[in-house]
Amino acid sequence: MSAALPQAVAEQMEWPFFDDFHRTFLPELDQWAQQHLQLGHEDADVICRELVRRLADGGWLRYVVAGTAYGGASEHIDTRILCLLRETLARYHGLADFALAMQGLGSGAISLFGTEAQKARYLPRVVNGTAIAAFALSEPEAGSDVAAMQCSAVTDGDEYVLNGEKTWISNGGIADFYVVFARTGEAPGARGISAFIVDADTPGLEIAERIDVMAPHPLARLRFVQCRVPVSQRIGVAGQGFKLAMATLDVFRTSVAAAALGFARAALDAALQRMTTRKMFQSYLADFQLAQAQLAEMVTAADSNGLLIYRAAWRRDQGIPVTKEAAMAKWRATEDAQKIIDTALQMHGGAGVVSGALTERLYREIRALRIYEGASEVQQVIIARETLKNVRQGEKV
Repeated sequence: MSAALPQAVAEQMEWPFFDDFHRTFLPELDQWAQQHLQLGHEDADVICRELVRRLADGGWLRYVVAGTAYGGASEHIDTRILCLLRETLARYHGLADFALAMQGLGSGAISLFGTEAQKARYLPRVVNGTAIAAFALSEPEAGSDVAAMQCSAVTDGDEYVLNGEKTWISNGGIADFYVVFARTGEAPGARGISAFIVDADTPGLEIAERIDVMAPHPLARLRFVQCRVPVSQRIGVAGQGFKLAMATLDVFRTSVAAAALGFARAALDAALQRMTTRKMFQSYLADFQLAQAQLAEMVTAADSNGLLIYRAAWRRDQGIPVTKEAAMAKWRATEDAQKIIDTALQMHGGAGVVSGALTERLYREIRALRIYEGASEVQQVIIARETLKNVRQGEKV
């Protein structure tokens, strides 16, 4: 089973969190990634479209939607499979991980709460790669504080009229549809938000700005000006959009940690290669105790994060609440991956910061993961809140 896998990954698959299906699935995915992800990063729009096509042709997008009737691999999203996908793709190509993740996150609310008509219209196209999905939650003044959302949706007969902006929207500018969250006013704060599917060609939806970031990927600010959306495009119950958004993020948050682990393992492989081949003072870098100590920290952090990630994924697949566990995995994996990549880059010296070098690319790619889908500080608040809640309810920590 594990001959073609890196040793650390093969050992990880021996953990009790996995079933035989997962252990068979991973080598097939790894082999496919080796063969199909040897492409550049230059034009993010073009490459992401190509990656969605390749992921669809490979059958991997079946695992990011729920419902076999709509092309999904099963009736429910297998969180461990999702994490294995993201860890592996991130190890080979950051934009491949991004492309897969956004197909899932952008359609997740439809998988979880959509009507049969909505599922039938959108999910098969997500699976076969003919529709690119996007998730539009953040605003210029409402990132971590979703309750501060200002984008509005007002009923007008059998339509909603959307006005406002969304920003930091991944796949913005190339998506075929957006799941958009807007204030509908049923109650103050987070209780008065609803979710809508807005097709990219809907009049009144504008790409206000394309945003360039340090690790290029399709990103945009959206503007809605008297954008009319049929009531039938609302997902779930009016006023329940916040719960819908949180439920969607709950599915995918642990997988962000898995992507971070994939980046970290790629950096670890590069560090090991450097340590064992770089000659210094009639020795190799690996012969120095300081380098060995750094390696020990990197390896231990990676394995520790893997345990956090797949514990959370296993719990969710068993139907056990994972709010605290997912937050712990996301926080530690993203923070530690940053440190692992930084150490690997340092080991490469000047070669590590050359534009296009693996360590330079990983250094840029990891940074955003400490922010999106809940910044590290937000995860710490969640962990503390959940722990205190249990104590106040008389439970032992």
